[in-house]
Formats: sequence, C-alpha cells, structure tokens
Amino acid sequence: MASNDSEGFLDEKAALDIQDAEELTNPVILTSEYAYKVTDVVHINDGGVKMAAQHIRQKLAKESYTPRTWRTHPLHIVPSDPYVATDPNNKTVLNWIFLISSLNFSFWSEKEGTPERYGVEWRKSWNSEDTNVWTGYWSLVAALNRDSLLEQVFRPAKQSTETVPLFRQRIAIMREVGTILCKNFGGSFQGFLEEFQRRHNNEGTALQLVNAVTETFPSYRDEVIYNGKKVYLWKRAQILVAETWAAFFPATSTSTHPIFPGSRGPQIQQLTMFADYRVPQILHHLRILTYPPSLIKLLQSGTPLEPGSKEEVSLRAASIIAVERVREEILRLFGENGNDESANVSSVLIDFYLWDLAKKVESGEEKIEGIATAEMVPIHRTRSIWY
Repeated sequence: MASNDSEGFLDEKAALDIQDAEELTNPVILTSEYAYKVTDVVHINDGGVKMAAQHIRQKLAKESYTPRTWRTHPLHIVPSDPYVATDPNNKTVLNWIFLISSLNFSFWSEKEGTPERYGVEWRKSWNSEDTNVWTGYWSLVAALNRDSLLEQVFRPAKQSTETVPLFRQRIAIMREVGTILCKNFGGSFQGFLEEFQRRHNNEGTALQLVNAVTETFPSYRDEVIYNGKKVYLWKRAQILVAETWAAFFPATSTSTHPIFPGSRGPQIQQLTMFADYRVPQILHHLRILTYPPSLIKLLQSGTPLEPGSKEEVSLRAASIIAVERVREEILRLFGENGNDESANVSSVLIDFYLWDLAKKVESGEEKIEGIATAEMVPIHRTRSIWY
C-alpha cells in the first residue's frame, strides 16, 4: 500500500533494506530468473550473447556512450553543468523526470508505420523553432514539453487519427503521484529524494531508491503473480532512478553524484534493464534472444499479448536475464584486456544503448554489421501501464 504516515515512507523492512547495501540483490533479477525458467517460451542464446556483447562493448567505446549521453537527446531538460546545488532549475528537472517516468508506458501504435499514428507536433529541440512530429516515447516527452495545461497536453498532431493510448489511466496516475507528493514531500520529487536520503543518512543507493519508489507510489509497482509466485519487473521505477542518475551524472569522475552523495555512490550496477517491448525486439534481432515459431507468428500477426500471459512474462523476464548475461560477458572481456573501465558497465547503460539502437535500426538510420542478425520482428503488443 502507498504510504500514509506523517513522514511519507513506509517502515522499510523489506529485504532491500539490510545493513550493507553492497550485499543487496535486486529482486527483479531473482524473480525474473524464476519466470524465465518456468515460462520456457523465449530462450537466451549463449552464442548470441557472446557475439553481441563484443559488438556492444566496441560500440559503447567507439561512440563514447556514457551516462552523460542522456544529456544529448534534443528533448531532454538538463540541469546546470557544472552542478549548482542552489539552482532552482534542479527542482524543475527532477519534477520533469518524475512526471515523464510516471507516464512512460504504452506508446506502440495500431497504425505503426503510417502518418496517421498518434504523434505530437513540437520543436525538433529546445533550441530550435523548426517543428517535428514525434511518435512513441518521444510523443510523451514532446507533449509535456509543449504544454502545461492538462487538456492540451496530449492533443495529437493534425495528421494523426488516433489519440494517446490509456488516456484515463494517465490522468489517474498524475492525480495519484501528485497527491502523494503534495501530502508527504512538499509537492515535489526533489522533496521525496531529500526525505529518502535523510532516511538513509545520505548513504542511499539506486536500488534502495527504487524500493522506496515502489513502496510509496502504487502506480510504480510493476509486479505479477505467476504460478503463485510474485515476479518483480519494476520497469518504470528503475528507469526513473536511472534517468535521475544519468541527468545529474557529474562531468568528472572525481565529483560526487549530487543525488547519491554517499561514500558508496549510486551503485547503479545493481539495477537491471527496463523490461519493455522495444528492447526485447532488438535483443532478438541481435540473436541474444530466440523466439519459437508460434511466438513469431503472434508478433507478425499483431495479436495482442495479455499482461501476465505466459508469452508476455517470458519476453520481459528473458530480456532482463539476457542483458545481465551480456553485462557479465562485457565485464569478462574487460577483464581479459586488463581494462579498468569495467566499473562503468551496467545493465542500465546497456539498456540505454539498445533502446536507442532499436529506434535507429527501425528507422533505417543504422544497420548492424559485423555480426549475424535475425529478422527484425514486430514488438509485442501489450496494453499496460507498466511499460
């Protein structure tokens, strides 16, 4: 249940809140391992993991892909650089990230590939007066950047013949998270973060923050009961924390992260990838995941997969475990080469890269070369507030 106590947080007695945060294991990993095995639909190709890990490692290095790449997206609002604690823009950025993450779900379209699909017309970037029609996840970002009045926020571009999916659910979630923030945290995500770190004596980590988010905001509690066991997936809670981490990532390695000022830092390596519908698609294309013919047939026909169904749970759980294995393989490769950059390798950064790659491959902007790939099959269609 959401917190209703005077201080805002529930008593944190969960397994995540043991004495030493370095010993924590993300329950998303533990329960996804279980779900991956018992669903037995999507499988991880060990050979594909090894080949793709080498490719991804090279690409990350060649393209200088770091957490600060987040700042380069033209629609993102970014904090001051270098960071200034007293800058009022910090609160704006944090509230913006929180709202984006609260509504970051279900942007696949029934009219995929046509100009009629839901899109939002807005600037090409914050520094441009030229406009663009943004689709998918970027339609959410553009919509919230464009307007402040609720009734105007989600209006579609002129050529769009469909409206934003799950509109009523988005309104309900905005009301839920806004009420909780106003009641307990001074009306801002910054207030929530300050209370979180106060609770943890400024030693709170990324995984502990994910736990606090899911405990406090019901609409972030992305969990499913499968075969009588709870499976934690936590896509939006983890991406909220990861984007907060990336947005405020210091320019120099010697600087303290302002959101995670403790001696242990954020420990972002404890987070998993964000189980959505786009990353599984590129994992399959890279031959990291293999799909049975029956699933490929469902995807190609556009057949909806119900939330919590065997196929849907398998796709999400397999993606989480697959990216963990890619991360482990990249770490192994770094170890062989005596490279101390391994500290920067995380499933979060791999996910950021793969999501961007999927969009580039889909648009024809980029083609994967140097390794064997599978056919780019459609994303899985699941209407859900979780992703």
